[in-house]
Amino acid sequence: MNPVAPVRSRPGRWWDAVLGAGPLVVSLLMVLLVLSLYAAYRWLDPTPSKHIVIATGPEQGAYAEFAKRYQPLLRVHGLSVELRGTQGSSENLSLLRDHQSGVDAAFVQSGVENEVPATVAGVMSLGTVAYEPIWIFYRQASAKARLGKTPLTRLSQLDGWRVNIGPNGGGAEPLFRRLAEVNQLDLARLQLGHRPAVEAVVDLVQGQTDALLMVAAADAPLVQYLLQTPGVKLLEFAQAQAYARRFPYLRALMMPRGVIDLAADLPAQDVPLVSATSSLVVRKNLHPALVQLLVQAAQKAHGEAGWFSAAGEFPNPSATDLPLAPEAARFYREGQPLLQRYLPFWMANFIDRMWIVLLPLLAVLIPLSRVLPPLVALRVRSRVYRWYANLRAVEQALDAGDADHERLRAELEGIDAQVERIGLPLAYTSELYDLRSHIDLVRQRLLARDRA
Repeated sequence: MNPVAPVRSRPGRWWDAVLGAGPLVVSLLMVLLVLSLYAAYRWLDPTPSKHIVIATGPEQGAYAEFAKRYQPLLRVHGLSVELRGTQGSSENLSLLRDHQSGVDAAFVQSGVENEVPATVAGVMSLGTVAYEPIWIFYRQASAKARLGKTPLTRLSQLDGWRVNIGPNGGGAEPLFRRLAEVNQLDLARLQLGHRPAVEAVVDLVQGQTDALLMVAAADAPLVQYLLQTPGVKLLEFAQAQAYARRFPYLRALMMPRGVIDLAADLPAQDVPLVSATSSLVVRKNLHPALVQLLVQAAQKAHGEAGWFSAAGEFPNPSATDLPLAPEAARFYREGQPLLQRYLPFWMANFIDRMWIVLLPLLAVLIPLSRVLPPLVALRVRSRVYRWYANLRAVEQALDAGDADHERLRAELEGIDAQVERIGLPLAYTSELYDLRSHIDLVRQRLLARDRA
């Protein structure tokens, strides 16, 4: 009796090897795609911080009031806002340029960047958000005592006065010095004070100073208070148009008659004023998504009509000497991004930032999703189909005239034993049972030949 040869699967053809390696290749491609997606995620940084720090200005000033409007508007998008009080625009610019300060955004008065250009590097503007008139309040009694008349209409009339020009680090002092220079007002003859805004107002009302300079929006609480304080008058800039021509960052405004109090007819006539503008400024490396949120919040916070502005006039990209942030320019050009109108902000931002990567990935994944299932199915079924070659060899040997039935029976039982150990998912067990039934058919033929 010839020895029984060990049962082995017959070597497949070259495409069997390809089919067998297909799932492995696809798996490697998937790993590469996932790694590429992760690298792109880190590079594009689609999810910004959910905390932002805004430098404002002195307490009860216009900037502090502005910043308070931003808090609920940003909180809607899950962003917490920290407000940091400062002395004013100059300090705000310095904080933005200092990466260790933690300040992300700030309000800055126009013209300050010309006075302190060294602090401008590394910051960008999100646009102009409000007018900031130059308010020069003075005591009516001081004007009568020194000049014998009111109202004051020119800056040079303050010669020899006690004037508070705001704390060091604010935007009022450098602006006042520029205006005094063109008016040939000798600063050495002035008694300049640098008291904080609240204390300066108290000093003016109590007569410890003659005049007070403030650069603030009309709705600043201290401005509203002084406009209605008896004995305190507002300097009228009769040369407002000339100031606007001399200084590109200044605007000539007119405070309408009765705008303070219609019933009391305050003011009793139109008052010409000179105004700076305030801009929302951010660090140059602030995440674009936060820039987009800030500009949208600015539109809601400053878009209403005011004493000097029409509805929708602010924010706008003009009247700023700082470079405009690209994301802000996009907002002014196109409005709110399309995805944000239908999706939550963070999801819309993720898609907006990652589409340059997601589209190529989809272009690869869609074909793979169609190729991978058939490859997996072929790979699983090949565990069954490869035994048909052994079974066919037994059947062909059985048809030969000099077949060794004992050897064929042993080989057939060996095939059956190994097939029993094949592990398959439940979805493919029908192929396994078909193979076993075919093995049984060959076994029946072999028994029939034995009986013959």
